[in-house]
Amino acid sequence: MGLLDITQKAYHDGTDKGNYQFVSLDDIISSFMVVYVGENKILTKVSRTDVQFHGMRAIQELSYDVLRSHKAYEIEVPSTLVMYLPQDYVNYTKIVRVDSNGIEKPLYPTGKTSNPFPIAQNTITGEYNFSDADLLVQGDIEVDLDPYTSGTRNRFNALSSSNNNQDYDNTNMIDAGGRRYGLDPQHAQTNGTFYIDNSTGFIHFGSDLAGETIILKYISDGLGTDAEMVVHKFCEEAIYKHIMYGLVSGRSNMPEYVVQRFKKEKFAETRKAKIRLSNIKMEEFTQVLRGLGKPIK
Repeated sequence: MGLLDITQKAYHDGTDKGNYQFVSLDDIISSFMVVYVGENKILTKVSRTDVQFHGMRAIQELSYDVLRSHKAYEIEVPSTLVMYLPQDYVNYTKIVRVDSNGIEKPLYPTGKTSNPFPIAQNTITGEYNFSDADLLVQGDIEVDLDPYTSGTRNRFNALSSSNNNQDYDNTNMIDAGGRRYGLDPQHAQTNGTFYIDNSTGFIHFGSDLAGETIILKYISDGLGTDAEMVVHKFCEEAIYKHIMYGLVSGRSNMPEYVVQRFKKEKFAETRKAKIRLSNIKMEEFTQVLRGLGKPIK
């Protein structure tokens, strides 16, 4: 029995918006309970809760390097020069600046600075205390532990350009003839730099990025909302094998050869899904190879 109606609709019509290429986690769990659980099957009895747990774990694991779980959002850098990390942020894939032509210019992280918390310290005795998580008191002096008040961060933001790298090893990078050498390639650009302070949940930018449009492309675990818990059909079989392996490996009376069998099948299906989702087109690949063979004059 077909899955489509007699009257075909355009890809963008209706409310699905192309969702035919995805399968919801709830549908996968229901199908798994019907096909893999029951009499004369590998799993004679299993609770739906166990299947749901391993299904969600499978989506998490596959989201990191197989599924297309990358998200992106755009902001204009405010005067505070910070961006909040999204609630479902796991790691970033790229941070870019958008120029006047709409072209994305990659930003590179800097490892030369950080955003340490200031503490209240007696300038004579050198004593300090942590009387409060947010407010330090030393005598009559109060210091607010706001991430915006750190002296190190303020100096980084005060740079006229965060890309010139003239504050470190400058004398060692210029020889007697005045020639510059040893420049780190990641800093040999003028797009801008950033660093992430995971303790406060901020991305900090240099002052030359104030007012610029920034796009954060990041990885989510795919479990943020119910609508996100979907799997591409290229990866559907891999989800089934992940669930099966998780269930059989957690049972005490399951023969080891059965566990190893599903471990190999899970690995094979994950590899197959990754190749499918890599979206390699032969014509596009051939065109790239032609470009590699073109001599540069």
